[in-house]
Amino acid sequence: MIKPLADRVLIKMVESEETTKSGIILSSGSKEKPQIAEVVAVGPGTEKVKMNIKEGDKVIINKYSGTEVKYEGIEYTIVKQEDVLAVVE
Repeated sequence: MIKPLADRVLIKMVESEETTKSGIILSSGSKEKPQIAEVVAVGPGTEKVKMNIKEGDKVIINKYSGTEVKYEGIEYTIVKQEDVLAVVE
């Protein structure tokens, strides 16, 4: 299991298929990197940074932020909480 440290957040990008008006299905590889992710784990925070998000939240992240890691065949991204732009409700 990956446990983020300090103000880091472990996320998994939400894969989405899109269908064009003509019925063509676009896979995730044929379009830009999605910006909506699901929070898998949250670090404890620091004295200066209180963690405002929790596991299970769907979030919008800064487009080019984070470090991508592959663990047990699943791709994750580790970002700082400041790279999370919004929580999707």
